[in-house]
Amino acid sequence: MLRTYYSSEIGKDLGGREVTIAGWARNIRDTGKIKFLIVADRTGETQVLGKAGETDAKVLEDMRSVDKEDVVSVRGIVRINEKAPGGKEIIPSAITVLNKAEKPLPLDLNVKSNLDTRLNYRYLDLRRPEVRAIFRVRDVIQRSFVRYLEENGFILVNTPSIVAAATEGGTNLFPISYFDTEAFLVQSPQLYKQILMASGLDKVIIQCPVFRAEEHDTSFHLNESMQMDIEMAFVNGEPEILHYLEGVIKYIYSRLSAECAGEMKILGRDATPPKGIKQITYDEARGIINQESKLEWGDDFTPEMQRIINKKYNPVIVTKWPTDLRAFYSMPEPGNEKICRAYDLLMDGVEISSGAQRIHKHDELVREMKRRGMNPDNFEFYLNAFRHGMPPHGGWSIGLDRLTMVITGMKNVRECVLFPRDRKRLTP
Repeated sequence: MLRTYYSSEIGKDLGGREVTIAGWARNIRDTGKIKFLIVADRTGETQVLGKAGETDAKVLEDMRSVDKEDVVSVRGIVRINEKAPGGKEIIPSAITVLNKAEKPLPLDLNVKSNLDTRLNYRYLDLRRPEVRAIFRVRDVIQRSFVRYLEENGFILVNTPSIVAAATEGGTNLFPISYFDTEAFLVQSPQLYKQILMASGLDKVIIQCPVFRAEEHDTSFHLNESMQMDIEMAFVNGEPEILHYLEGVIKYIYSRLSAECAGEMKILGRDATPPKGIKQITYDEARGIINQESKLEWGDDFTPEMQRIINKKYNPVIVTKWPTDLRAFYSMPEPGNEKICRAYDLLMDGVEISSGAQRIHKHDELVREMKRRGMNPDNFEFYLNAFRHGMPPHGGWSIGLDRLTMVITGMKNVRECVLFPRDRKRLTP
């Protein structure tokens, strides 16, 4: 067998037993009579100790043939040694080089190279424990999101990535050739999850990639990103929708605390769940901003303004936004149509989630589309669902990449995506 145990699975209970590990030769040291080999896998590292007079001469010779980052398999006896890394080591009886790594390596794993180089050789970058920790955290975020909502009666569904029209009425679309017609990569699953609210599947979860042809070049924008969405029907306003937003954030942190304590320690981050998430209105947020900056009513927050808000409340949900700032389907507040029932979640100065209660009446939706200069004929497939019994509904979307960025403390969202896509990067 190439492997019987991962590094993290070797403990004191295996002392004196034979095991086989496999991974990459991370460090090699030869002092003459004693040879040290550190074998790394995705769970950690194990020291292999070869000693003249104790280890077979052929095995010692095999150890000399190993170079850094060669792929190796090691069979041997576990010896508990508190002075060894992780408190254990393996006395080898066989070492097999499964594949040699070409030299020189394009990336020094002991030095943090610039981000472009790391992304060009992502497979090497991921061999560093602190980078793997980011994606273990991301994994737990995704699975915890689904687990919490399924436990609360939501159904996991899938929606198209190829669409015939702009999802949200915008123009920043990636066109593609679709047989004999033009189609687009989806900006959001928004219209489809709303259609499902007329179907009886009245609490749905979606995790999907979305694509926006925006010429951003910032540390928190990508042209392909992952969204985690919900939509729910038969709502009476924002509070019950926001109940699940606060609940899922707390649950994600609780699972990170339980499942990723080691990774969070590597990253120097705290996984303690927030006790609560403060809710303030756009007007209240504007008052906080205007103590340090200047925001005219009806303007959107800049990243600096989001940081100002989070200095006072972190995390925070901002509600009751100016209607013209939000998507056409956002429900205006009855009696005051200048504001609508939309909301954003801000964490560490970054917009993590956005959502709203939606307009659910056909004629009101058409009227709002026309007011914004949109052609309802382009959205017939969407509007049809509102003709045949659409209940009051609403939802939100969390940006998985950004949430991972905030939780792990990274300064650039590209650190939190395996193979990011932006204006300049289409490979690997």
